[in-house]
Amino acid sequence: MKLNTFLKAKQILLFTVALTLFGCTKLDEVVIDEVLGENASSPAGALAAAYDRLGKGTFVDHGAVFALQEYTTDEAVLPTRGSDWGDGGKWRSMHEFTWAADNAIVTDNWNMLTNGITRSLTAIREVSNSSDPQKALYLAEAKGLLAYYTYTTLDLFGQAPFRDPMNDRAPLQIKQAATAIDELITEVEGLVPNLATLGTQNTHNGRFTKEAAYGLLANMYLNRAVYKDRYAASFNFNEKSVNSNETDMDRVIYYTSLLIGSPKFRLNSNYFDNFAIKNEGGSELIWVVTQKIDKIRNGSNSFAYVCVERNQRPSPGTRGTNAACITPEFYDTWDGNHDDPRFSRKYQYNDGTWFTNDAPGSVPATDFITGSTTQLWFHFNRGIMIGQQYGPKLTSTGAYEMTSDGRIKVSELVMEKSTTTKMNFTRELNFDNPAQAVFAQNQINRGARVFKFEYDPGDGNGASNVDIPLFRLGVMYTLRAEAYFRKGQMALAMADINLLRTSRTREAYHNNAPGVAISTLDEAKLYKEIAFETYWEMYRRPQMIRFGKYEQAFSAKPVSQPIRRIFPIPQTTLDVSKDFVQNKGY
Repeated sequence: MKLNTFLKAKQILLFTVALTLFGCTKLDEVVIDEVLGENASSPAGALAAAYDRLGKGTFVDHGAVFALQEYTTDEAVLPTRGSDWGDGGKWRSMHEFTWAADNAIVTDNWNMLTNGITRSLTAIREVSNSSDPQKALYLAEAKGLLAYYTYTTLDLFGQAPFRDPMNDRAPLQIKQAATAIDELITEVEGLVPNLATLGTQNTHNGRFTKEAAYGLLANMYLNRAVYKDRYAASFNFNEKSVNSNETDMDRVIYYTSLLIGSPKFRLNSNYFDNFAIKNEGGSELIWVVTQKIDKIRNGSNSFAYVCVERNQRPSPGTRGTNAACITPEFYDTWDGNHDDPRFSRKYQYNDGTWFTNDAPGSVPATDFITGSTTQLWFHFNRGIMIGQQYGPKLTSTGAYEMTSDGRIKVSELVMEKSTTTKMNFTRELNFDNPAQAVFAQNQINRGARVFKFEYDPGDGNGASNVDIPLFRLGVMYTLRAEAYFRKGQMALAMADINLLRTSRTREAYHNNAPGVAISTLDEAKLYKEIAFETYWEMYRRPQMIRFGKYEQAFSAKPVSQPIRRIFPIPQTTLDVSKDFVQNKGY
């Protein structure tokens, strides 16, 4: 089976790493489960295993990279909510900045990312030793994946392991961010000639193409100054770039412009289409984690599921989990911008009925879960949800309550685990102890929620067909706008921000009104505008660091020291390897 068919169908092999980078001298992987007869030692099989790591929790689960990039910021917090989400304090430790080298979330992320490095190195070895007719393409993709896993590991941990995959006796190397960032940039720039252009050679946006490389290079150049001096009070963003006389910001502009100018991509007028169930092949999606509900490994609904309350039921057999919310500080950045098409969007049923989420009523019982003619589907609104929530309730038989004329009844909702508490999502958090993200049982309604990613009710709780964007056109506009701004080219920066604003339109309920352009731009406004486009997409922590905001206090988060800009190397790794040195301050 060829890789292009194999991955395009999203039927990814299940592998396990048998020998870790830091514990053995060989880079071998053992097949636990052979799927569809694919030979695990083949180049295609090894490369499929490297791709598999992207979606096996790492970039699709709220407890994985999302937790480190979002729960540590003003965009997101996962508090203890009464009897739920205590878990030894691991979730709130992200927001309270109390994590240590034995933190389970930190350890799990390290293991997943270094496992991705291992799988990529294995793929490089298998492809290099093969005579496959697509050897050059596969090798470039494997090296691209290695660069992405390594870049993310350096971003979060400041160091990353590497071993020459072509030498069984090669020593373990520990890459340090300050020097490795230049190596990665050089490596990825060198891959471009051998990568496929998106859509050629049977590629799709789940593969690492030339366009994915441009997105990665733009991100690396934008953050290069941070990697060079992680704890600095300020960063030199206009340093001479790695391989030219241009500056880092010039290269950000160059690579984002290749994507912005490509006819393959365009901005969606409906912003939330980028995060919808049928977003596969979407016009903004440059590189994604492809997901599918199937018998091999269900995709993850985590980014949606984590915010939805347990009594909010997209279908009678599903529910949310009432976990994460946003902080008042982030909610307040939207003051004066609630009419921005990216803030919220109402849903209209085929008969013209609008679910406005502001009063009881009813909607037609005409929408069914994909593939079913009996399982009803209720569509919640999208975006940032605040205030009293409405939706269908269940009868004693587990079905939706219906009106006498056969419509789905919409009622005022209460919290499942505190039935005397209305489902009134509040701006305020008001923790009893301001330093601890802990709610009593009758406080579990607090916090505005993010319904950015569409909840997929197709296979019970948690599974999804929604592809998770890693690089998206709208994000590229924010990177370019920031680069223009840091070069002092204010008019060009504002033009990109305004294009994002005015390209998005509201729903027909608000007469398809486009977003409104801004007339001035300064650093504070740019910082807000970037987040309006990128919230909930694992970009916030690097943004806060670049703009000097990460050390500031916000709800349940104290003023912190620059050492917290990266996470500790897990104690379990230090216990088995003398090659790693713990990061400063841990």
